[in-house]
Amino acid sequence: MSGSAEGTRISVSIGERVVAWQASHGRNHLPWQQTRDPYRVWLSEIMLQQTQVSTVLDYYARFLARFPDVSALANAPQDEVMGLWSGLGYYSRARNLHRCAQQVMADHGGAFPRTAEVLATLPGIGRSTAGAIAAFCFSERVPILDANVRRVLTRWLGFDKDMASAANERLLWGLAQALLPTEDLVHAMPRYTQGLMDLGASVCTPRAPRCSACPLVESCKAFRDGDPERYPVRTRKLARRSESWQLAIVRDGRGRVWLQRRPATGIWAGMHCVPVFSDAAACAAFVAGLGDPSRHVQEELPPFLHVLTHRDLHLHPVMISGDFGGGVMGEGEWLGPDQWPLVGLPAPIRKLLDATQARLW
Repeated sequence: MSGSAEGTRISVSIGERVVAWQASHGRNHLPWQQTRDPYRVWLSEIMLQQTQVSTVLDYYARFLARFPDVSALANAPQDEVMGLWSGLGYYSRARNLHRCAQQVMADHGGAFPRTAEVLATLPGIGRSTAGAIAAFCFSERVPILDANVRRVLTRWLGFDKDMASAANERLLWGLAQALLPTEDLVHAMPRYTQGLMDLGASVCTPRAPRCSACPLVESCKAFRDGDPERYPVRTRKLARRSESWQLAIVRDGRGRVWLQRRPATGIWAGMHCVPVFSDAAACAAFVAGLGDPSRHVQEELPPFLHVLTHRDLHLHPVMISGDFGGGVMGEGEWLGPDQWPLVGLPAPIRKLLDATQARLW
């Protein structure tokens, strides 16, 4: 496509249409759209991965208030970064965010690289995120293929190859490259990139797309074929799994809770959490190890479900309150309600602790 006159004509057509549509109908009010500062754009792109804009807005403002630049973020303790991220989910993003800031300071003198190729070598920045930063901040002529853009392009092209195949993914990247604007890149690349994102988010949605509102409808193959929802095609899907966890909320006489750091890999990696057990027997053995049962009170709390992307966690909390002397079995520390917001707590654990605190007081 990219080498033919027809390909050039189509590229110009889609580019001009998307740019014009974005200027009049796209999202133009978001705080990270008012800057070409790569630190702020990078922060927004990482936060927006698998997270709704409405949720990101408050976190974005809080992060910038505490970490106004990459140096401030790089020099912050990881626990503080995780604490501010708590509740946003997908916590590996926060760990990579911190590592990336440190690498930008150490290897690039505090300045983000100006090309997508080099940006993609930084922790937590994949090809699509690197393309977004390079397009928005430096007007580099590079594509992105996040979920929204992939959906728009596969439908418009009628790209019916299986996206579970790495070869087909590479092919789509090549087509996306060929469709990029070729003129006035300083203006066109940020607007075109944002426009594809906006189309996927508000018009070319996964279900019931609003094709009549799309600027590309006249040339969209999926619309002509009458079945846009079949795109993108992906035959291999990750299977959902269920796990049952026992949570031990150990609270001392001062209202503090015993928190441990989760393993470096797996669910909630590196975050603070109450002790977790895979079955009731292991949890009971832990409680028995807390000492004289006459010195504490045990209460089973209502179980609840926490849904992750491909995992259902059935959580069964038990609260043990009393006098435990200096500590509890295993590594950990006592933290009170005033300290919980300062460390990284998984959202369901933070909500659970807040709820038990409200009950007690």
